[in-house]
Amino acid sequence: MALILGIETSCDETAAAVVEDGMHIRSNVVASQIDVHRQYGGVFPEVASRMHVEAITLVARQALDDAHVSPQELDALAVTYGPGLAGSLLVGVNFAKGLAFGWNKPLVGVNHIEGHIYSLWLTENADKITFPVLVLVVSGGHTELLLMTDHGQYQMLGNTLDDAAGEAFDKVGRMLGLPYPGGPSIERAAHEGNPTAYHFTRPMLDEAYNFSFSGLKTAVMRANGRAAKSQWIAATSNRA
Repeated sequence: MALILGIETSCDETAAAVVEDGMHIRSNVVASQIDVHRQYGGVFPEVASRMHVEAITLVARQALDDAHVSPQELDALAVTYGPGLAGSLLVGVNFAKGLAFGWNKPLVGVNHIEGHIYSLWLTENADKITFPVLVLVVSGGHTELLLMTDHGQYQMLGNTLDDAAGEAFDKVGRMLGLPYPGGPSIERAAHEGNPTAYHFTRPMLDEAYNFSFSGLKTAVMRANGRAAKSQWIAATSNRA
């Protein structure tokens, strides 16, 4: 039985988990900063890194306690080394280095995007995955379409040429005056809206499987401006 303590601080959540034999999650502890960053309408990098410093020791300790595992029983540690916010990553990497040195354990650096891909193997009751696999990664600042031919073997088929999907949702949410994060807020509002009221451009281009969200954001901004102008005209006409 192999036990690994994983540490993740690539953006605005401080997380630690103990995984057994690469398949079974013994514990999973996450300290979210969403309420703090909501006032900024997005993640404030300097604030995020400071909050990681405050939370990371408690989160890692809780992950070990929940898994009923002592540091001596661990076979290795793993930590996200990128991509992500530089300040946030530094907190996690340096913390993991300190633990690995102090506990005399091997330390494995994990690519953030690869971590998302391999989380598919940790899903309960997941179907057996056979290669090749088409992988769509939509996470924070990343939107990528990959062909995975074997473990650790990837071919980039397409990615975003400007903003990622998550960024587009957050920016459109701010345009519309919706709470952060934009994605869930837009989804909730969409349930109350008319799906045929507007026609926007497709974010996926016809060439090379790439994505582009800048045109979509601009279209929403213009439509929102026209709607606001119409409301203003209607309001002033009623007053007259």
